[in-house]
Amino acid sequence: MAATSPLYNQLKAAEPFFLLAGPNVIESEEHILRMAKHIKDIATKVGLPLVFKSSFDKANRTSSKSFRGPGMAEGLKILEKVKVAYDLPIVTDVHEAIQTDLLVAAAQTGKIINIKKGQFCAPSVMENSAEKIRLAGNPNVMVCERGTMFGYNDLIVDPRNFEWMREANCPVVADITHALQQPAGKKLEGGGVASGGLRELIPCIARTAVAVGVDGIFMEVHDDPLSAPVDGPTQWPLRHLEELLEELIAIARVTKGKQRFQIDLTPYRD
Repeated sequence: MAATSPLYNQLKAAEPFFLLAGPNVIESEEHILRMAKHIKDIATKVGLPLVFKSSFDKANRTSSKSFRGPGMAEGLKILEKVKVAYDLPIVTDVHEAIQTDLLVAAAQTGKIINIKKGQFCAPSVMENSAEKIRLAGNPNVMVCERGTMFGYNDLIVDPRNFEWMREANCPVVADITHALQQPAGKKLEGGGVASGGLRELIPCIARTAVAVGVDGIFMEVHDDPLSAPVDGPTQWPLRHLEELLEELIAIARVTKGKQRFQIDLTPYRD
C-alpha cells in the first residue's frame, strides 16, 4: 500500500477541523478565481486548513435543463489555475454509473478520496466503502455525511451517523450544505425541476456536526447565491462565511466530541 500523502496527514491532524469550500460549480474563470481568493483569505484569517471545492460538470442533475458547467477539459484547466495562483489543494467530484468501479478507479489515482455516503445508505456501509479504497492500495480516504432521504424531496441529517462513520477508521467530513438540499424540490419556469434547499438551517447542521466532533466541514459558498445557476438555495453567502466559521471553531474547541465517552456502569455508591 502506498504511503499517506502529506496533505492527508495535514488534514487528519487539523485542529479543530479542516474546511472544504467553494462555489458549487465553475461558472467562469474570473468568478472561480475571485471566490478562491476570498475564501482563502477568510480561512487563513480564522486559521483553518482549506481545500478549495468546485465542480467542472454537474452530470448528476435531475433535469436536462440544469446548468452543468464547463465540462472536464476546460473545468480542470480552470481548477489548475486556481491551484497555482493561490497555492491551494483542490477537491472536485466525479461521476460514474458503476459505483465499485468508480471507487477503485479513484483509489488508483493515489489522490485523497472523499467518499460521500449515498442518500439511500446506512452509515455502516461507509466502512466497506473506505476499505475498497485501501484494498486498491490507497490509504488516503475520508468519508462524508450528506444526509439521508426518507421521503420525497428532502434529506435528514442524523447526528448519530457522525459517530458510526468513525468505524471506517478515517477522517469524517460533514457536508453541511448538500445535507440541506431538497432534491428535485423546486419547479422551474417553462418546465423541469431543480434542487431546492433550506439555507437558513446550514448553521444548525454545522453547529451540530462540530459539536459531535467531525474532522472536516464541507460547504458550498457563493458571493451571490440568488444568482447561482446550480444549488443556489443551499450555498452559504460569502459575506457570512467568516462569522459562521468563527462560531464553529469556538464550538469545536470546547467540545470533547472527538473522544469516545468512557461510561462507567458500575453501581454508584454514596
